[in-house]
Amino acid sequence: MARSTVRLEGFKELDYALQELPKSIGKSLVRRVLLKAGKTIAEAGAANAPLGPTGNLKASYGVGTKLTRRQRKMNKRESPVEVHVGPNDPAAIQTEFGNEHQAAEPHLRPAWDATKNQVLDTIKTELATAIGKAATRLARKAARDARRAAGQ
Repeated sequence: MARSTVRLEGFKELDYALQELPKSIGKSLVRRVLLKAGKTIAEAGAANAPLGPTGNLKASYGVGTKLTRRQRKMNKRESPVEVHVGPNDPAAIQTEFGNEHQAAEPHLRPAWDATKNQVLDTIKTELATAIGKAATRLARKAARDARRAAGQ
């Protein structure tokens, strides 16, 4: 599989803020934001996908956190939270990259190229908002617990 590298700017402060939250809250928060942002890529990929004889490729596009057993063997986990975007159709790789019998018909790569800036902006803004809300909730809970402890 081809990998691409993206340079992120402005995420260092968000990372520090995430580290201040309890790990379980941070992971679920990041997962929710990534799933939401991934839908943009999946929609663009499905729109780009060739219809083909069965139409399965367009319908198989999705966003998720789980891989098949074979995919897990092939790809080592690189982060505590990973979200995968793309088609769940074995023929997708042959369609995307082509082979000796079929010309390449890229659909996911152009979708990423067309939406990556929008997706990264969505991740940045949604993550900042979600971290702020989580921090506010935690502060309210701590104040409530302190009041209860003082009243006993």
